[in-house]
Amino acid sequence: MSAVAVIPAFNEEASLGGVLAEIAEIDGLVPVVVDDGSSDGTAEVARNAGVACVQLPFNLGVGGAVRTGLRWALDHDADTVVIVDADGQHDPADVAALLAAIDAGAGLAIGSRFAAEAGDYAIGGTRRRAMRILNRLVRTTTGFAATDATSGFRAMSRPVLEHLAREYPVEYLADTVEVIILVRRIGHEVVEVPVSMRERSGGVPSARRFRLVFNFLRLLVGIAGGVLVGRRDGGRR
Repeated sequence: MSAVAVIPAFNEEASLGGVLAEIAEIDGLVPVVVDDGSSDGTAEVARNAGVACVQLPFNLGVGGAVRTGLRWALDHDADTVVIVDADGQHDPADVAALLAAIDAGAGLAIGSRFAAEAGDYAIGGTRRRAMRILNRLVRTTTGFAATDATSGFRAMSRPVLEHLAREYPVEYLADTVEVIILVRRIGHEVVEVPVSMRERSGGVPSARRFRLVFNFLRLLVGIAGGVLVGRRDGGRR
């Protein structure tokens, strides 16, 4: 098996069928849906499309679902993996560019909504400022000048897959931002690829304002603590 599309899905029966139909048009890309404890017909949509579906007994959140999908891909001998949302916002037409970046030698390729050649993507001012803080934090911590550190649309190489199948963070936001730090820490190149973002084709977002604020603060504290520990340990050598 060469390339696997990991599709975490939580109550996405309204949009999943369209996503799977588009992915089916990509030669050589094998999808696996991770049904993250859905209460609707998400798993049935996947099965009706003839797609592998791993059903979790309860909701783990997107990080836990992605980690499950990465382990499936590893067990099925994937060389590369691309993570695609089940809500239709990620355009499968951009998958080829992400995979091309991996073929060119990157360990992790991130689909950036804010890169110079990306399509228009409008977000609220508060959320945009929070994203800029996280981008700066990634740059300070790793030296990688991210424009979209929180993008979940990304591809990875086999060596990165082998590491993240064990270490992929399960906390919200950490599952995107901390992954960059982990990949850079083990010596792999991270690149960004311009992508377009579409409107959700069905269902409702699962994130809530309190959860976003809590995980944003948790992430800042966790990364800052890691940086301080690293500097202290480095000073002892």
